[in-house]
Amino acid sequence: MTLDTVKNAEQTPDTALPWAELGLKPDEYERITAILGRRPTGAELAMYSVMWSEHCSYKSSKVHLRQFGEKAPESSAMLVGIGENAGVVDVGQGYAVTFKVESHNHPSYIEPYQGAATGVGGIVRDILAMGARPVAVMDPLRFGDPKEADTKRVAHGVVAGIGGYGNCLGLPNIGGEVVFDSCYQGNPLVNALCVGVMKHEDIHLAKASGPGNKVILYGARTGGDGIGGVSVLASETFESTGPTKRPAVQVGDPFQEKLLIECTLEIFREKLVVGIQDLGGAGLSCATSELASAGTGGMRIELDTVPLRDATLSPEEILMSESQERMCAVVEPHNVDRFLEICEKWDVIATVIGEVTDGDRLEIYWHGEQIVDVPPRTVAHEGPVYERPYARPQWQDELQADDANRLPRPATGDELRDALLQLVASPNQASKSWITAQYDKYVLGNTVLAQPEDSGMVRIDEETNLGVAVATDGNGRYAKLDPYAGAQLALAEAYRNVAATGAKPLAVSDCLNFGSPEDPAVMWQFAEATRGLADACQVLGTPVTGGNVSLYNQTGETAIHPTPVVAVLGVIDDVTRRTPMGFAEEGQLIYLLGETREEFGGSAWSQVAHGHLGGLPPKVDLEREKLLAEILISGSRDGMIDAAHDLSDGGLAQALVESCLKGGNGARIVIPEGADAFVTLFSESAGRAVVSVPRSEELRFTDMCRARGLAATRIGVVDGDALDVQGQFTVPLAALREAHEGTIPALLG
Repeated sequence: MTLDTVKNAEQTPDTALPWAELGLKPDEYERITAILGRRPTGAELAMYSVMWSEHCSYKSSKVHLRQFGEKAPESSAMLVGIGENAGVVDVGQGYAVTFKVESHNHPSYIEPYQGAATGVGGIVRDILAMGARPVAVMDPLRFGDPKEADTKRVAHGVVAGIGGYGNCLGLPNIGGEVVFDSCYQGNPLVNALCVGVMKHEDIHLAKASGPGNKVILYGARTGGDGIGGVSVLASETFESTGPTKRPAVQVGDPFQEKLLIECTLEIFREKLVVGIQDLGGAGLSCATSELASAGTGGMRIELDTVPLRDATLSPEEILMSESQERMCAVVEPHNVDRFLEICEKWDVIATVIGEVTDGDRLEIYWHGEQIVDVPPRTVAHEGPVYERPYARPQWQDELQADDANRLPRPATGDELRDALLQLVASPNQASKSWITAQYDKYVLGNTVLAQPEDSGMVRIDEETNLGVAVATDGNGRYAKLDPYAGAQLALAEAYRNVAATGAKPLAVSDCLNFGSPEDPAVMWQFAEATRGLADACQVLGTPVTGGNVSLYNQTGETAIHPTPVVAVLGVIDDVTRRTPMGFAEEGQLIYLLGETREEFGGSAWSQVAHGHLGGLPPKVDLEREKLLAEILISGSRDGMIDAAHDLSDGGLAQALVESCLKGGNGARIVIPEGADAFVTLFSESAGRAVVSVPRSEELRFTDMCRARGLAATRIGVVDGDALDVQGQFTVPLAALREAHEGTIPALLG
């Protein structure tokens, strides 16, 4: 096959190119020819096709994502915001923390182990590229019906991939979620989060400036795995015929990544780089075009110098390959030798593949022949922007009218007891320890709290005990009923989870998982969810620092529930003052904070007892969430609260079971006078938490709640070896533990 050079493209305007097969629309191809003033070469077409894909360009979501910037609350903590590899926030004492959550959904259905493993690897490199040492990972996961055989295949592979890669890297996995729902049957959600720590002066940005500076590719060799991988895979729906795209899934090598991390951190310490970018989605196409467009000049690349695992790769394939464990750095000429020396020390392959020019073009050569000559911004940042039509679906009114509050409910003590046991043994409310036991939570020795605690927490300074807490949450059932409220509930829950451990929420990252943007109903869900999240961040004072959009999550015509996953990061001055969730001290008083209403739309009880989804989700009161968080943080800091657990899926009943089992102590509970026992136990009203208070602190604690106007109801005492709801039922902890811990091993083990 003859090489398609720029010269050749100018001389053969009528040559047909496979733009449609690469996912480009007719008008997009026309736009590329207009930008270039000629037809693109094969290599240019490859670059535009991956960089203009939905996954890389956000072309359907950009118009809605803008409000995260337009509505961003004032925040003195924000150091780097949307647009970089990851956001960065100031956490005090000269430290900065960077964090981000991304998706690897489609690759994880096709090849669950490698899809999940490379999802972890990719997000870790994003964090590394900011100049930070990665310190922890988390994984919010969604699988299909746990009774389906294929769910077992996907879940086993994904969990093994996350554990295998993260454990080999030596990074603790401190939290996340696992949710089962038939809507994710052909389309699991594998979202991965990483947190990194650095000093303020160590922040690095992805830009190429300084003519004559060298462009160095370092890390693993480039192979044929992942060609058009996540960039193309994540930009189209799966047909119901099933997985056919196995070669497009990247293959990870965690040991290579570990060397890359240590090598890069040493390079940072010696201040050898001007700009740096990881190679993730869209590979070299992304790294070169983004570095060049964010800098002040152009860039010239000699593509034939790229180290290959497969010598038969064409230039187009090299540009599209998403092979893992690779980084691209811009280095001043006098630092190149030292840079290469450090790479050699860590056994990391490093090659000078080009240099920054004083022009404004990205030029790529193959054995001396020019195959790419493009304005880099048009590739990286000026892709198509669609204002997709959106409309509230016709079925939404009917769905909301199907009120869950009208479902038959348990009335007697025995019926309530049975409902409780059924709930805590259901796949979504059952213990996930069979899964999380496969992850190393404590490697590095700085994990303070980990799953199943409300948020994961790590110490970042061993002398002062400064730490950060992170929680991820999302409820696709709530978002299906009302996407605006559903996104706000996801944020509110993550915010509450961080506050429950005693940390002050600072900032947000999100992973917005939705169906096809070409469906107006899905686009409406997306528009409403982003609007809801932006509005709520404004009220809570937590800016969005970055994140990810994953569209086309559907099989055939069937979309997943709209699933905005929200990560909240908080700071705690002294991790020794953290609040765990377990009732560890007998005799302490149990208080319910916040107000309980009759709210069962989208609830765990309605799903478990009736297989029902309908009505409206719980109401969101963000001012009350802020107030609750202030009480939880103050109570933790001042020694008034010894245990705290937020109330969310499964309500008070679920929270009490989890706090009893985690602490190894029972509880005697009294239903408040005049309250309905079922509503008290199973309602999912937001803005609530359950806490245990030492008797010596009761007066100080209740005075604080009263002074700030937060409802605080004493509902019981930590005592015995059973959950005893007086006048209703008693369940021994042993029976609760059996119900709670037996489900997942039975389904997946």
